[in-house]
Amino acid sequence: MYCVQCEQSNKGGCATKVGSCGKTADVADMQDILLRLMLGVSVYADRAARLGARDPEVDAFTPYAWFTTLTNVNFDQSRFTVLIARALDMREKAKACAQAVDADLSELPEPATWNPGLTQSELVAAAPFAAIQRFMDRDGPSIVGLRNLILYGLKGTAAYSEHARVLGKEEATIHAEFHRICAFLGGDPTDTEALLAEALAIGALNLKVMELLDGANTTRFGHPEVTMVRMTPIAGKAILVSGHDMGDLEAILQQSEGQGINVYTHGELLPANAYPVLKKYKHLVGNYGGAWQDQQKDFAAFPGAIVMTSNCLINPEIRGYQDRIFTAGPVGWNGLPHIENHAFAPAIACALALPGFAEDAPEKRIPAGFARNTVMGVAETLLDMIKQGDVKNLFLIGGCDGARPGRNYFHDLAVATPQDSLILTLGCGKFRFNREELGTINGIPRVLDMGQCNDAYSAIQVAVAVAGALGCDVNDLPLHYGISWFEQKATAVLLTMLHLGLKKIHLGPTLPQFLTPEVLGILVDNFDIRPTGDVREDLARMLEAA
Repeated sequence: MYCVQCEQSNKGGCATKVGSCGKTADVADMQDILLRLMLGVSVYADRAARLGARDPEVDAFTPYAWFTTLTNVNFDQSRFTVLIARALDMREKAKACAQAVDADLSELPEPATWNPGLTQSELVAAAPFAAIQRFMDRDGPSIVGLRNLILYGLKGTAAYSEHARVLGKEEATIHAEFHRICAFLGGDPTDTEALLAEALAIGALNLKVMELLDGANTTRFGHPEVTMVRMTPIAGKAILVSGHDMGDLEAILQQSEGQGINVYTHGELLPANAYPVLKKYKHLVGNYGGAWQDQQKDFAAFPGAIVMTSNCLINPEIRGYQDRIFTAGPVGWNGLPHIENHAFAPAIACALALPGFAEDAPEKRIPAGFARNTVMGVAETLLDMIKQGDVKNLFLIGGCDGARPGRNYFHDLAVATPQDSLILTLGCGKFRFNREELGTINGIPRVLDMGQCNDAYSAIQVAVAVAGALGCDVNDLPLHYGISWFEQKATAVLLTMLHLGLKKIHLGPTLPQFLTPEVLGILVDNFDIRPTGDVREDLARMLEAA
């Protein structure tokens, strides 16, 4: 085991025995093996795609398999044994697809032919061949760091792609580009410029994927509307739905309707309360709890059933609620019941058997639903406010949250922003400050919740539109970035921002461990990335540049 893929890896270092997330060395090794095989799958799929051929089953399996390896998603070793066997089958299917169109299958990289076996002893022996530090002595930390930047960017992009796929949205060109970049990575490349170029290519791909997911969500659930979301519970039986998957949330609402159960969102599903198709379910009563890192406290206090639809899962056994939490989709924990095919009857039965909340808590609501359609609907008002000086600065503050004390930076930055500024926020980083009373400008809340982390697409569209209307480049806007980095989805979003040429991004609270000083130097030189520091100094620098 050697894991540096997220900020919590042994509190900022690398995990070699067990992850701070609770991931065991055996599970980490299985994930590495799975991904090495998936690179081989993509080698064949890429060569087939270049000749216009594809296998839909291979394309469907690919983002799902990658998603299971993200931080705090799947900890179930038995599931990875099955996934590895299926990856071997998918590699043969991709190979057959390539052979059917007479693709050139010469000079294949190692992942296309490597066979780790399927028995436990074989997989243990194979793990060193899939480890990310395998070529550290040969290639050096900077090359390995750039390859990891690509690897983790691909993971984040795959997760967003899977979210869209389960809602019925996928595109052959997106699958083909994903396979192409994977095939490149499968050759263990060592050219610095080529590696950086492919990292930015992931940013371009992720922008398309976020656009696809945005379309999937808005086509199915309508465009988010400004909504005052209740943040406190009411009396009655209860189900708590966490993660990102609004399709699972909709299925739970459909299957529990009329059964006297109140449904609450948690974490990154808070924005779901603003989608009109979901709002029509009267038993979707609001949000419970905060960001993912507080879930052990939140879940232990929740008197109902809990469903995890995607990341981020934390060990449920420590606080003793493992008998009432269910996993779905790519999520897994050894011993927890797993929901298949969106059939949530077990979770609903569990909720009916539990006491639920005995009484209403004092009502507390916060606004949500400021996605691109809402903001662009009042674009003229926003532009007038900027032109007249009512709004002098825009701040994009958000991203992944986490448990580090340094993450108070994002709360303190939001609170310190001038009263003549608007704050665009997304991801679970919003929970640092979204309950603060930061006031309004001309009746518009200063904090505009744009949605989930993938709704960075909305923020980008708003920024581009405002810049276009004002006749300037996005980098010339009084728009400042305080981005909270934690895991691989954040890596994909960061690469998208870099692909678009956005500069002066304050990133923190710590930088990814896989970014060596040399790699960081490349990003600083090209994009002026700035590690977060003292809030007052950073804010002064932002405002001075406006």
